[in-house]
Order: sequence, then C-alpha cells, then structure tokens
Amino acid sequence: MFKEFKEFAMRGNVMDMAVGIIIGGAFGTIVKSLVADVIMPPIGLAMGGVDFTDLFLTLKAGDPAGPYASLAAAKGAGAVTMALGVFANNVISFLVVAFAVFMLVKGMNSLKREEETPAAAPTTKDCDKCCSEIPIKAVRCPNCTSQLQAA
Repeated sequence: MFKEFKEFAMRGNVMDMAVGIIIGGAFGTIVKSLVADVIMPPIGLAMGGVDFTDLFLTLKAGDPAGPYASLAAAKGAGAVTMALGVFANNVISFLVVAFAVFMLVKGMNSLKREEETPAAAPTTKDCDKCCSEIPIKAVRCPNCTSQLQAA
C-alpha cells in the first residue's frame, strides 16, 4: 500500500496540483491585501470615510446594547450582525482573482495559437482531364499530356 501511495504522490499531475495550490494560496493573500489595503480605502474615502470592514447591520443587540463603533466591538458584545463590508471585500477579491485567472488563460490560449503553424500553401493540383496529381506550376500534364489552364 505504501508503494502505491508513493507512486500516486510522485506522479506529475499530483505534484503540479500541489504547486498550484501553494501558489494559489500565496496569490490569494496578495489579492486580499490588494483589495483591503489598496482598492477599498479610496472607495471608502469617496463614500464619506466609510471603512468597509466596519460596514455591518446589527440584527440583534448584544450585551451591552449598541450602537457599536466597529464590527469587532459588536461581535465582542455578542451581537448578531450581517457583515456587509466583509462580504463586499470578498466579492471584490473574487472578481480580482477571476480577472487574473481569465487573463492567464487568455494569455495561454494566445501562446497556444501562435505555436500552431498555419497550413502550408498547396504544392500540387489535380489534372482536369486524368485527375492525376501534378505540380501546381505545371502547364502540361506529364501523365496524359493535355494542355492545362494557367494557374
């Protein structure tokens, strides 16, 4: 059983997947920081100084009762909240990741298309009279000796 597991774990696909998961986790951290630290502060400033991480609705007050200055304070008091700002950050993070993956796939597809060589121009044609294959520049068929139309 150990030998089978070793063969499974050392296959190329499993190793590629492991590397992808590790890089994806690191990329997720970068995107989270991009959204929370770069994208959302200017949006919050444009909306009157709103910190999106503290944008929430209190569904049921905790002890002590609200209003609460931040989401952390509300959760600390045991209030039931709907964290709309955190949800907005996560949606924007998803959109950034989805766009990055789209651009990566688009780039890979364009590279793949460049690798495919276009079809070469034909070098032969069929004789109109005997249907044999002859060079495309031929003016007389070498098989039936009929005069051919100029190409």
